[in-house]
Amino acid sequence: MTTPDQDLLHSVRAGVLTLTLNRPAASNSLTWSQRELLIELLAEASATEQIRAVILTAAGQKHFCTGMDLRSSPGTKSLLAEAQAEAEGANTDANANATTNTPQPPTRPTGYATRMMKTGVQRLTNAILDCEKPVLAAINGTTAGYGMSLALACDLVIAADSARFIQIFTRRGLVPDGGSAYLLPRLVGPQKAKELMFFGDDLPAAEALRIGVVNKVVPADELDATAREWAERLATGPTRAYAFTKHLVNRSLESDRTTAFDEEARIVEANMTSRDANEGVASLMERRKPEYYGW
Repeated sequence: MTTPDQDLLHSVRAGVLTLTLNRPAASNSLTWSQRELLIELLAEASATEQIRAVILTAAGQKHFCTGMDLRSSPGTKSLLAEAQAEAEGANTDANANATTNTPQPPTRPTGYATRMMKTGVQRLTNAILDCEKPVLAAINGTTAGYGMSLALACDLVIAADSARFIQIFTRRGLVPDGGSAYLLPRLVGPQKAKELMFFGDDLPAAEALRIGVVNKVVPADELDATAREWAERLATGPTRAYAFTKHLVNRSLESDRTTAFDEEARIVEANMTSRDANEGVASLMERRKPEYYGW
């Protein structure tokens, strides 16, 4: 059995932080402790100059991530216990009164689900979107529910040809969470997003590539090497320019033209104070390959 520290493997090599979900026996469902550690490590990646790219992947060959492991949450455990107690109480009353009693849903405090979303999966999605280093997802297998939200939040996505994506929420009578309803339409358009969300059908890797959910599909045995190649290429690039570019692109669909152009101009100005921007201009003038330092 793995310990909480082993549930999320993390290592740094050649400027690349690799984060590996390591619960293949549990379909790489995400625990609360994994979520918190991921948020912490992504924040550290932003603040650490030696880290210049991030890979998010998972152990095993069957599952990338099948969403949150609800039973690992203290709040969910208490609700389950409450529901069981209420059901047992209802059965006792039914036996005593010899009448049929329909179990009622557990009583939840007002705003419970809202707080759970804002302090839980939405924080992790934001941690990926706000990470100042490029985050690349290497999808090794099925990604479903919030697992798909994780993939959608990443800057680049490479998938094994055996991978599949599932907006599984409505199969369970649930509403998509973790930012899926925000992220997916921006990639595939609102109608295709609603099709995927309403029906919850499997989306094979090849089709995910065709509609723009992933950037590249490779044979399963080439996934790690391809992800590493892309990440190391990013890790030798102009890191601050990547961060500014990521910010502008993420904001682009929410801004009017005047606001977007104004922010672009200010960010270009800020980027020109970086060593890498000056190196890029110098290398162009000197007709040589640039050497970027990450700042």
